[in-house]
Amino acid sequence: MADHVQSLAQLENLCKQLYETTDTATRLQAEKALVEFTNSPECLSKCQLLLERGSVSTARKYPKHPLKHGITNSPECLSKCQLLLERGSSSYSQLLAATCLTKLVSRTNNPLPLEQRVDIRNYVLNYLATRPKLATFVTQALIQLYARITKLGWFDCQKDEYVFRNVINDVTRFLQDSVEHCIIGVTILSQLTNEINQADSSHPLTKHRKIASSFRDSSLFDIFTLSCSLLKQASGKNLNLNDESQHGLLMQLLKLTHNCLNFDFIGTSTDESSDDLCTVQIPTSWRSAFLDSSTLQLFFDLYHSIPPSFSPLVLSCLVQIASVRRSLFNNAERAKFLSHLVDGVKRILENPQSLSDPNNYHEFCRLLARLKSNYQLGELVKVENYPEVIRLIANFTVTSLQHWEFAPNSVHYLLSLWQRLAASVPYVKATEPHMLETYTPEVTKAYITSRLESVHIILRDGLEDPLEDTGLVQQQLDQLSTIGRCEYEKTCALLVQLFDQAAQSYQELLQSASASPMDVAVQEGRLTWLVYIIGAVIGGRVSFASTDEQDAMDGELVCRVLQLMNLTDSRLAQAGNEKLELAMLSFFEQFRKIYIGDQVQKSSKLYRRLSEVLGLNDETMVLSVFIGKIITNLKYWGRCEPITSKTLQLLNDLSIGYSSVRKLVKLSAVQFMLNNHTSEHFSFLGINNQSNLTDMRCRTTFYTALGRLLMVDLGEDEDQYEQFMLPLTAAFETVAQMFSTNSFNEQEAKRTLVGLVRDLRGIAFAFNAKSSFMMLFEWIYPSYMPILQRAIELWYHDPACTTPVLKLMAELVHNRSQRLQFDVSSPNGILLFRETSKMITTYGNRILTLGEVPKDQVYALKLKGISICFSMLKAALSGSYVNFGVFRLYGDDALDNALQTFIKLLLSIPHSDLLDYPKLSQSYYSLLEVLTQDHMNFIASLEPHVIMYILSSISEGLTALDTMVCTGCCSCLDHIVTYLFKQLSRSTKKRSTPLAQESDRFLHIMQQHPEMIQQMLSTVLNIIIFEDCRNQWSMSRPLLGLILLNEKYFSDLRNSIVNSQPPEKQQAMHLCFENLMEGIERNLLTKNRDRFTQNLSAFRREVNDSMKNSSYGVNSNDMMS
Repeated sequence: MADHVQSLAQLENLCKQLYETTDTATRLQAEKALVEFTNSPECLSKCQLLLERGSVSTARKYPKHPLKHGITNSPECLSKCQLLLERGSSSYSQLLAATCLTKLVSRTNNPLPLEQRVDIRNYVLNYLATRPKLATFVTQALIQLYARITKLGWFDCQKDEYVFRNVINDVTRFLQDSVEHCIIGVTILSQLTNEINQADSSHPLTKHRKIASSFRDSSLFDIFTLSCSLLKQASGKNLNLNDESQHGLLMQLLKLTHNCLNFDFIGTSTDESSDDLCTVQIPTSWRSAFLDSSTLQLFFDLYHSIPPSFSPLVLSCLVQIASVRRSLFNNAERAKFLSHLVDGVKRILENPQSLSDPNNYHEFCRLLARLKSNYQLGELVKVENYPEVIRLIANFTVTSLQHWEFAPNSVHYLLSLWQRLAASVPYVKATEPHMLETYTPEVTKAYITSRLESVHIILRDGLEDPLEDTGLVQQQLDQLSTIGRCEYEKTCALLVQLFDQAAQSYQELLQSASASPMDVAVQEGRLTWLVYIIGAVIGGRVSFASTDEQDAMDGELVCRVLQLMNLTDSRLAQAGNEKLELAMLSFFEQFRKIYIGDQVQKSSKLYRRLSEVLGLNDETMVLSVFIGKIITNLKYWGRCEPITSKTLQLLNDLSIGYSSVRKLVKLSAVQFMLNNHTSEHFSFLGINNQSNLTDMRCRTTFYTALGRLLMVDLGEDEDQYEQFMLPLTAAFETVAQMFSTNSFNEQEAKRTLVGLVRDLRGIAFAFNAKSSFMMLFEWIYPSYMPILQRAIELWYHDPACTTPVLKLMAELVHNRSQRLQFDVSSPNGILLFRETSKMITTYGNRILTLGEVPKDQVYALKLKGISICFSMLKAALSGSYVNFGVFRLYGDDALDNALQTFIKLLLSIPHSDLLDYPKLSQSYYSLLEVLTQDHMNFIASLEPHVIMYILSSISEGLTALDTMVCTGCCSCLDHIVTYLFKQLSRSTKKRSTPLAQESDRFLHIMQQHPEMIQQMLSTVLNIIIFEDCRNQWSMSRPLLGLILLNEKYFSDLRNSIVNSQPPEKQQAMHLCFENLMEGIERNLLTKNRDRFTQNLSAFRREVNDSMKNSSYGVNSNDMMS
């Protein structure tokens, strides 16, 4: 016995070291030792001991409940457990014990037996009951353990009784005891509700949904009504708010109620972070609680009677209650409910003292936003106090906007409310006045003026500038664009007035010799906000049917921004303001969307105004202003990445439009760009000013746009093409020159080459017509291909170099828009594939020599390049410009080398990585689809372990979350199964020609390992029957082949599914399977497959109907796993 006690003392010591020591080495050593302990066989018994060595309780009114079933098989295990139960010292060791037990009960392989889990559950409840004053984190960990056992055992039966479902009985004894016990009882329910609501990755999602649905139907409403009645009792008694324990109880009750209302009732909100799912799908059986106005009243009363520190939770509950689905009520009930809700909101607005707490304020803003997201304006205006309430909300919003420094993240909800209100104005049919024409302009004005006033304070006090957070600004501007379009005349008049004031002050400051930089910065900051806001309200034109008058107003605003641009551009040689430039680009982007392009009315009043003020008579002249700005930015801001990339994005967007690109080409400025795209004119194309190679990404965007502009008039004019390519030709010659000498400046060579291949990729992407692409192909092949190959050989270990080169090659072999069509007498298709094969082989063989790569760098250094190689090979194999049969015929090993390299690369990647990195999984599975479709003989000739690797990767991909991957796997599986079926059919026929050797081997391997195909059959069937199958058609295609190859296994599977149903459902399920194979023949002809797909749709419907009312379902996963 002494050695057990001693080993426990060691464990407790390790726990102390883990949680208390400041020395990293000691902590890591302790952690390592404890991880070993958690994986050891006697973990369970020692966990008990650690728990029991916690405090010895004084109150013993609960019976002792030792753990009877030890986890080890050793004979002294039972006595060891009980012997060790009663000793104790440290809370940390109790925490370790609780978390270890949670890990043990959660594991999916080798799960604990039912009796043992029941024991642990009872033991934990007794432990908590006899020790109400444990350290908080220990209590929390034990409650977590109880919740996990209950969730995972929800469908476990013992003597025809669900043993883990009597949750409320478990907790009742806690609720009838002291306040500490009450807190534990309520926390248990709260944690359980939360645990059941959260999916975890180690168990299938279907299993989670089945448990959650069953819990919702059997227990959740009882828990909710219990928490409401306890809250009523608590609010009925005058709470002694000086008593800490009463505080704790109230807090836990509110958390419990919030968890009940926040439950994912129908399995829609997988993402916790999104606040857009504004509807709470309360089940119809809960109607009584919400029709009873006292429920709503309870929370509003609590808000006013408890300290502000608890109010946020009360308001969170109200947010959920306000979001109850509309269909829970009929119209009259909904109007009554809304009336109570609005009254409560009015009462809070009339007594706003608690809202000075930021958390309260934030939750209240969310509550206001829900008023409109869940109810229509037509319903709101009919509420008795509507005029008073809308006035209060408007005042509250205006005050909030004016205090911009207070809780900036809450403003989103207020703007969202007004955005939705303003957007509803044209559609409201109610006769009652909505009064938004009075209040919306006030909100618009408050937003605009408060942003302008903030500039001076931010600069003066050195505060964080909200303009730095472009995401947040953009979100607010999107909302303002709709709000500002309501009563647009007032918005425009305000903007014109403010803009003129700011612009005039700015001009005066620039002309004054004594102007302080601070004053200039303030005016630039104000103008930045105004330019952003003008862009936003112009972009808001889509939202409303616009009138000529409004277009003329847009014209007034546009003229002012363009005049400001002329002023700032004229000063760029001395100084510029980056934020103001970014605002200009945002304005141009909005202006382009609304007023440039094929759909715009050219007679728009906006153009008339531009013509009068600035002499811009038509779209072509406006486009020349755009291009002028783009060139200016690229000239002066070449070293500023945000401005360069946004400017090039604007150029790219302009080059896509059919009519605008043709107008652009006629402009002299565009011709200038096409003839002078060198670093001399555009500094960002230089190679010496970049701090690192990845900053060159924007070059691809630039050349994509130039490529589109060049193509408009290029036709087959080779001279024009040669002229355009001169700078790139010179760059290639420079690199070739460097490579030909033994010693060269490696850094300079890398920069030149990476810049060049990024440029070329942009051009290759834009050239999607045969004539232009062939010019590019003949220019690059054969002259410059060796340089790309040499770069891969030299710098394979540097992804900053290899990624752009590989991506260029992948673009060149991509038969986009059928541009790769070589003449009948041209060998270029085969030559291009040879180069592809050479690059894949060169890169693949070298990258495999890297050795062990740290886990956090494995994607950047290795997998990203491999993923591009897979995409490149897939593009070449599926491009339809090479006849791959000729390679073997003429003894050319290019195809073989590429495929063998693919296999080597594939085997160097662990299965988990294939699915963990989305780009890698998409490129791998799409390549595999092409290989199984067109090169099945190659797959069949592989070594058994490789075939098994590929099959298991397909098997895992079938359950992937990415639908593209899942669909690709179905297609691969279909090709493999079809091939197998054909070979089997041939082998059984007496034919003079024997099977090819590889087919024979493949059949042999599959017959040796039938479990692989059988497992996939059960996976596909499982997904179709029990899961939300989003690609049913794709799943149905391989299923018929799988069934025909495994008829006996399918029959067993069918019987086990039928037998696992409740007795009264078995006949119906048997019939479903009969109908599935009705009229299906033993072949894989298209007609037969289509019949099967139709049968399967009906089968899935019938099975779902049959299982709807059945509590069965979860164990199917266990049966089929």
